[in-house]
Order: sequence, then C-alpha cells, then structure tokens
Amino acid sequence: MNSLKKMMMAITLLLSVMVSNAQIKNAKTETVKIFGNCAMCETTIEKAGSLKKIAKVDWNKDTKMAILTYDAKKTNQDEILKRIALAGYDSEKFLAPDVAYSKLPECCQYVREAKVAVKTEPKTEESKSEMSGMDMTSHSTTAENQTVNQLKPVFDNYFLLKDALVKTDAKTASEKSTALLSSITAVKMETLKMDEHMVWMKVVNDLTADAKSISETQDIKKQRETFKSLSKNTYELIKVSKPSETIYYQYCPMQDANWLSKENTIKNPYYGSQMLSCGKTVETIK
Repeated sequence: MNSLKKMMMAITLLLSVMVSNAQIKNAKTETVKIFGNCAMCETTIEKAGSLKKIAKVDWNKDTKMAILTYDAKKTNQDEILKRIALAGYDSEKFLAPDVAYSKLPECCQYVREAKVAVKTEPKTEESKSEMSGMDMTSHSTTAENQTVNQLKPVFDNYFLLKDALVKTDAKTASEKSTALLSSITAVKMETLKMDEHMVWMKVVNDLTADAKSISETQDIKKQRETFKSLSKNTYELIKVSKPSETIYYQYCPMQDANWLSKENTIKNPYYGSQMLSCGKTVETIK
C-alpha cells in the first residue's frame, strides 16, 4: 500500500508539472531545497513563489524539495527564491530576513539550517589568496556600489523630470519621462538587494505606468497630476536605497502632494513660477 501511495503521489506531481509547463511559455524546470515544516508552510511558499502564467512552485513538506517551473524569458530562479525568502523561508541560496522568519506561526518556524544569504561560486585557491586584507574589503564595497547603481539612473531621470516641471516645460518633461521609462525597464531586479527588491516589486508597475503616461502627453496639468503618484513610489524606493547624497522630501499643501529634491530650497514642480516657493521640507533622507 505504501508503494502504491508513493507511486500515486509521484504521478500526481508529474501531472502537476506537465500542466504548469503547458500554461507557462518558455518553461524551464529546476529542483531546489526550501526549508519549512508543514502544510501551512507549503501554501505560503507556493503562493509567494508563483506568478500567474510566469512561475509555478510545487513544494514537498516531507522532502523539503521544490519544483520550480518558470518562463525563462521573464524571470529566473533567484527572483523566485527571493520572493519566498521575503515570505520567511530559507533556501540554499537565500536567507529569509529575520523579521520575516519571526512573523511565521510557531508551527512554521523550522530549524534554520541555511547559513549564508547568497550562494556564491567557489573561488580558486589563486583568487582566494589574491582577495585578502584590503582587497577583499574593496571587492565587497564595489559589489555593493554596483547594486546601488542599478537604481541610480531611475533617480537621476526622476530629478530631471522634476526640474522640467518646475520650469513648466511640458516638452522636456515628456522627454525626461521617456528616459525615466527606459531606465526603469533596464533595472535587473535579480541584482537588487533584498530590501530594494521587495519595494521594487511593489512599485515597479506603477512607476512604469506613470512614467509612460507623462511621456505620452505634453499637457502640463496631466503631467503634474501623474507626478504625484510617481513621486510617492520613488520616495518608497529611495528610502531603502540609501542614496550617496542627501535627498529632501518636500510637501505642497495646495496640492496635498509630495516630491523629491536634491536641494533643500523649495522649487515647487506642481506650480512652477506661479507659486515656486510654496511648500516645505518634511523629511531629509541620507
């Protein structure tokens, strides 16, 4: 009976994978270990990692192994495992944030066997000897800067768009928003740090829609109205990105809306020269 039961489970799992492959284009299938305990863990892991028509996760609570089926042109294993880590579950590649793990129900708090946040390729003995002392510190700093720089073009183009709105220059605002849209599209989500990745997934669709909307019109009123939402989501992203320069979060009481600026002096993008100094700095981001 046990053998028959195992065979039926294997057939069910195989059929599930076949259905997933049929629904997902450019399907790639991989097996990875994800730590967890129970059926509740299974539900959370599969929900966190799956995306409709893009990614499907099937996790087995007994073996702790997950079958990942995904559209290789739209996502990858790292993106799926990061989403699962953000839900509180370690894999052999990513450690879940402590705060996410601590929020799991008591029955779901598995023994944490994973020891490192990211699995790196093993280095040769030669490379190990070369990367010692200050060299190792320098390498770490460079890698961190590269991650931060992933979002820098997004922020730079946001500020150029803001400056165009301050000048009431709808044509330039449209052009800068087109550049902003390109920089958003160019971001490689899998290279972002964990906290950036979490916020990026939350705001990227709205950022893209707002940038596209502003780029497609030269109606300054419409551009300024859409800029409200764009600023709100850019603020959430820049807060976790730890910019290298001081950024000021400013507020317009007449519009009940905020914007970001590199200077503390108020130059209101919602009114331009009509009420240039209307507003105040409400937060300094360093």
